[in-house]
Amino acid sequence: MTGGGRQELPIGRRIAQLRVRRGMSQQVFADRIGKSKSWVDKIERGARRLDRLSVIETVAEALGVATGVLVGRDTPPPAVTEMSVAVERLREALTRYGPATAGVTPAGLGRQVEYALAAYRHAQYPQLLRILPDLLADARHASGVGMPASTDDLLVRVYRLTAQVLVKLGEPDLAWLAADRAMTAAGDDPRRTAIAVVGLAQALRAVRRGRLALAVTRTALHRLDPTPSPTSRPDDVAPAGILLLEAALAAATCGEATTAGSLTDQAARLAHRHGHGGGFGPIVVDLARALVATGLGDNGLAIATHKLAVSSDAWHRLPAEHRAGHLIDITRAHLALGDPQAAGRALTTADRIAPAETRVRPAGRAALTAVLRAGTFPTDVIRLATLVGLTRQP
Repeated sequence: MTGGGRQELPIGRRIAQLRVRRGMSQQVFADRIGKSKSWVDKIERGARRLDRLSVIETVAEALGVATGVLVGRDTPPPAVTEMSVAVERLREALTRYGPATAGVTPAGLGRQVEYALAAYRHAQYPQLLRILPDLLADARHASGVGMPASTDDLLVRVYRLTAQVLVKLGEPDLAWLAADRAMTAAGDDPRRTAIAVVGLAQALRAVRRGRLALAVTRTALHRLDPTPSPTSRPDDVAPAGILLLEAALAAATCGEATTAGSLTDQAARLAHRHGHGGGFGPIVVDLARALVATGLGDNGLAIATHKLAVSSDAWHRLPAEHRAGHLIDITRAHLALGDPQAAGRALTTADRIAPAETRVRPAGRAALTAVLRAGTFPTDVIRLATLVGLTRQP
């Protein structure tokens, strides 16, 4: 049992309690782990930090407990097999046109899509995977039986959402399939195409096809015309702004610094004049600038831009998925600058914002593994590593 009291207890006090229960003096315990009695005393009093995973594992083994007992554990992440089964259900839904739910209406479908989008914004990926297969079937049915044109918009959005969550879950090839379906559903409509291309660009970048991602985003931008009139509403501007940022990120993966900078500057001007709507705005541009800089290897600029962005009020108004995902992505820059402590703090902050980002996403686990290999870190990093199964259990 991992009750709240034990989680609040400092690791040194927890070690002392376990040592006493096993009838070991500080000297005997120190001999078992190859440390001095003075070292044990300082750890137990909290005068010294226990910040190396290898030492924590040695202490846990000497006490005869799992590492998680020392560092504290929260709710365990969904089992890998559970997530795999959910992804397989989604794969089947993408490759099969089954019957839709009886009586689906445009209004009901719209509510379902909004619910799914909200689940994504809150990084509730297990829940989203449960509802997407049926939602895909309903959206395809509604679009195929001649319901209002708005249902075509919804179908594109469902396919794009499917692509985006599959990229998150480390399934880029399947995401590419979903994104391709979105492009087909978009037809010749420039706005729908702009919506669909976001998922396609993300899937292409995930399979290291940055030049293809840049090409498709630029083509969609030309069709959309990213130069709105002064009277354009923020929601009308958002598709073009998001496409510009996707194109900039794709350019960065190709090492095209000038192109990436130009595209980001265009997005910034658009956000300054028309932003704050539809998932686009100045803060979104600033965060993308940081990731573009990371992609280009300018890690100092990336961190400076990142710090300025996350210190703003606008940062806290972003969806949990966006904030946590960005914090995971920025760990690469922290590590490149030789600052694993900052990288660890970014990951634990991401975990507080949206646990599924760190506990479910392969990218979160990979970032945490990189931090663990980089040196010393706070106990909360080790607690997170234990929770997601990245530490050795005796």
